[in-house]
Amino acid sequence: MSTESSAASSTASSAGPDQAGRPAPGFPVLRIPPAGAALEPISFEAVAGDAVGPAAEAIRSGLADVRLEVFVKEQGVPFIEEIDAQDDEATTVHVLARGADGAPLAAGRILLDPSHPREAHLGRLAVRRVARGTGLGARMVSELERAALSALATAGEAEREITVILSAQEQAMGFYERCGYTAVSGESYMDAGIPHQDMRRTVTSDPAHPGGTAGLRRPGEPRP
Repeated sequence: MSTESSAASSTASSAGPDQAGRPAPGFPVLRIPPAGAALEPISFEAVAGDAVGPAAEAIRSGLADVRLEVFVKEQGVPFIEEIDAQDDEATTVHVLARGADGAPLAAGRILLDPSHPREAHLGRLAVRRVARGTGLGARMVSELERAALSALATAGEAEREITVILSAQEQAMGFYERCGYTAVSGESYMDAGIPHQDMRRTVTSDPAHPGGTAGLRRPGEPRP
């Protein structure tokens, strides 16, 4: 996702308020359309990083709303660090959750590496405040895992099993553990000024497998 795509919905200016409420040069002010409620049914949309056209841009706009609100506005991650070149790669798959009213509620991405087809990196998972505590975060993890499995199937791999790796904020590790992830080494490191640890989980399209999904389908299709 490019900076231009982000600006389609979430405007970042070059000035923000100081302690007295005056503009401070170099500090972005984000103007993001608010989400009033997380209305069911939730729909999921997916787009490749290099996709073009109105539909792709609409998804990118929603992704920007979620990620900039959560990471930049709430957590103070620098704008320049949040939006990176991997957003636009052909091997990146973005997933966006929308409420029944069309409001963007959650975002995440899967990074694929053709040289390591049985590994995928899950990242940039964010849920807006209005949708927290609803179970949407866990549903997003499942949708992102399905995106990784779908990419494996598209690549022609006969064995539908892939290891999903993520860099978890330490305050969110309990959530990922409940989703089936385990810490890789227990080593803590800083990313954007926030403590993180690497976690992983092996998922498969076989529902009988402990890490299996409830059937393989394209991200964005309604849950059966």
